[in-house]
Amino acid sequence: MTSQRTLNRLFVLHSWAGIVTGLLMFIVCFSGAVVVFKNEIDLWANPSLAQLPRSATPASLDAVLTQLHTRYPGATVETIALPDAVNPSYFAFVRERGAPASTRTKVALRSDTGTVVGPVDSQLGQYLRMLHVFLFFGPRWIVGFLGAAMLVLIVTGIVIHRKILAELFTQRWGRSFRVVMSDLHKSAGIWGLGFHILIATTGAWMGLAPLFEQGYKYVTTSSTEVAATAKPARKAAGDAAEPVRMQSLDALYATAQQAVPGLEARYVSMRRWGTDTAEASFTGNLSGHLASTARVDIHAATGVPRKVHDPRTAGFWSLVNGLMEPLHFGDFGGLALKWLYFLLGMTPAFLSISGTLIWLDARQQRRREAEAAQASAGGMAAAG
Repeated sequence: MTSQRTLNRLFVLHSWAGIVTGLLMFIVCFSGAVVVFKNEIDLWANPSLAQLPRSATPASLDAVLTQLHTRYPGATVETIALPDAVNPSYFAFVRERGAPASTRTKVALRSDTGTVVGPVDSQLGQYLRMLHVFLFFGPRWIVGFLGAAMLVLIVTGIVIHRKILAELFTQRWGRSFRVVMSDLHKSAGIWGLGFHILIATTGAWMGLAPLFEQGYKYVTTSSTEVAATAKPARKAAGDAAEPVRMQSLDALYATAQQAVPGLEARYVSMRRWGTDTAEASFTGNLSGHLASTARVDIHAATGVPRKVHDPRTAGFWSLVNGLMEPLHFGDFGGLALKWLYFLLGMTPAFLSISGTLIWLDARQQRRREAEAAQASAGGMAAAG
């Protein structure tokens, strides 16, 4: 049985954890609930893209790359996004000659012919995702920390409110504002408890696991190993050779699917294209499997795989990591699951608001009681 003193301490921890993280928690949770519709929002913000035809047999990657090089001569094609269940088109991220490395243009292409439609006018869905994952400009570990804070709030809330079953259906509408909000706060937290644990755990994992992994590698990797794995220096401008012939993108994709059976690429990334160190990376899902972190890096000039990551065979923790993103964003069960994630995802945003309002109301109540006590003491002193 938890003592009253421990409960009071947990209540203080619960309250201050919610107050300190309340604003950021609201931003992350609200944007996270909306961002499950990222692709649908992008289509809504770009009505012309939704009208493009969906092809049962999309144009080849080579045709898409040729169209991009024809439309944007001299530009660097960094990534090609393949059509999926929501987006009927190809998309490509292109950095034009002379543009800063951070400046990229998102271009839409028809899926049936690979013809360039033009730059995408709005990337509202992507902006919402950047807000949710990085708070626009912050490192991802900040959002991971908020996930850990959410777990603290969940655990302390469960211990504080021990009569969970009774509070599932408790709502005293005729009472004071604080009582009404407190009942709503508790019932919303209890009804969405399982979902909240899932979202907090996966969010904390994706935000903090890379940080711990990098720290572990830094501690365990010697300076000799770092030097041995360092990338070779680039050739000087005067030693630039003729462009190297690249393998067919479609042939490279076939090689990637041989390396990872069932790979359904969502993105193709190209690095140092046209040089003897060029690479093509195919990242995507696995057919019939929930994991979404399958990846194959291939030497684009020789067609030889350089790095293969199949979460099904890479070990337990790799498989767990591969499950985190689809479980967090709910993008594996169609539109119905997205609506469920949206509705349940709004509850943590409500909890952050209601918790803050309850804390502010309690603080005002204590101030009023202190003023009343002071006034009463002053009256008694005057009467004496």
